[in-house]
Amino acid sequence: MSKASLEKKPSEVAAMFDRVAEKYDLTNDVLALGLTHRWRKVTAKAIDAKAGEKILDLAAGTGTSSLAFSKKGALVIPCDFSLGMLREGNKRAPQLNFSAGDALALPFANETFDAVSISFGIRNVQDVDKALSEMFRVTKPGGRLVICEFSSPTWSFFRKIYMEYLMKALPAIAKKTSSSPDAYVYLAESIRAWPNQEEFSKQIQQSSWVEVTCKNLTGGIVALHKARKDK
Repeated sequence: MSKASLEKKPSEVAAMFDRVAEKYDLTNDVLALGLTHRWRKVTAKAIDAKAGEKILDLAAGTGTSSLAFSKKGALVIPCDFSLGMLREGNKRAPQLNFSAGDALALPFANETFDAVSISFGIRNVQDVDKALSEMFRVTKPGGRLVICEFSSPTWSFFRKIYMEYLMKALPAIAKKTSSSPDAYVYLAESIRAWPNQEEFSKQIQQSSWVEVTCKNLTGGIVALHKARKDK
């Protein structure tokens, strides 16, 4: 893995997502063998959106994850730094309140949201601790944090096979389904470089969140981290 390839400027990462916006959801579904639907469902259950609540959905992309929160009657703000993703999302779900924003400097006031969610996006920010701090800042006392992210398979033999898939099969499949297959080489490398479940749980705790828990999905390919802001 090339460390240099992961050291992209925020503008370069945003441009990368702009290029893949149109086919992003389809490509993800193919690469994840259809499991993205289950992961979104588990994440929505963990957020437990209620009518009247304000929910921030970070790295929302085209708003696919946001729709589940909106259906519960919550006011959801899908937020992303890729304008291409937001434009594509607005075409598909114009009823959502899409907002452009950087996870490292969120354009929202302190203690605005009852819950904050980010799915498959936090590993792409340059300063994870800063992002966790910003999420903490905009969450109301007693509010909830849910992070769904690729992680480390718990079975060592399967982990080896999975890593081989990431670096070889994933880019090959992306060439047939994505308008910018090179972007998926970067995404595969970012998954490999991401800390395991225990390490990331500790990182969340060190950012002032309490009651941090982690649930493995699909054998640890994905981990669902939950936390709360103390009252």
